[in-house]
Amino acid sequence: MGYLTMQDGTELYYKDWGSGPAVVFSHGWPLNADAWDGQLLFLAQQGFRVIAHDRRGHGRSSQSPDNNDMNGYADDLATVIEALGISEATLVGHSTGGGEVARYIGRYGTDRVTKAVLISSVPPIMVQTPDNPDGLPLAVFDEMRATLAKDRSQFYQDLALKFYGANRSGAKVSKGVLDAFWAASMQAGLWNAYQCVAAFSETDFRDDLAAFDIPTMVIQGDDDQIVPIKNASMKTAQMVPGTQEVYYPGAPHGITATHQDQVNEDLLTFLKS
Repeated sequence: MGYLTMQDGTELYYKDWGSGPAVVFSHGWPLNADAWDGQLLFLAQQGFRVIAHDRRGHGRSSQSPDNNDMNGYADDLATVIEALGISEATLVGHSTGGGEVARYIGRYGTDRVTKAVLISSVPPIMVQTPDNPDGLPLAVFDEMRATLAKDRSQFYQDLALKFYGANRSGAKVSKGVLDAFWAASMQAGLWNAYQCVAAFSETDFRDDLAAFDIPTMVIQGDDDQIVPIKNASMKTAQMVPGTQEVYYPGAPHGITATHQDQVNEDLLTFLKS
């Protein structure tokens, strides 16, 4: 564990566990690298080197006023990969992190990457546009920003319920998981979290997906209340030939926690394939 300095002086916290083939994780908004702990511990115990960083403005990383967009996030990921001497890596991204992975491949190619996994991820594009009529209206994200700015603490408590499907009848989500989501979210700078909404919702990743030339897997729950599955993983799979599709019936957005064991096994199978 330690810090790396980005090109603009921003300090990024990272954790680097285990040894073996490298797996690099990019977390969702507005969390941090700890969101991956269930996967990091499991894969490190299975003989993999696992790396995860706190995105700029999130967790223990600097709350940078600049470059809080997908290009900035991808450039940071590239710096982490290069600084730690990572090659032949599998990149794994959840939600916003899936966009980060896609933009990294779009900007830097796959010279250092052998596989990619997008979990409940935002590509190809979330917002509704003339050529993406199935997307969510911009008003949805405008309301998100307004609520975030007014009372981010309550916003994150409310978001946690949808994120993990705790608002569904019969849901079995612990108070600890919900509390951990709130605590991690409150570590994110308000400026950074606010700007990141545009990054994950309005960025068009379609050209980035066209650059994928490596084995790719998408994983998502079909009751995702944050990133609609039909306009996310299912469309990504159509755009990246040969994509392996894994869908969990009735599962929410935050499946790395609610379906930790299942995600871990699916990751391990894909990594060994």
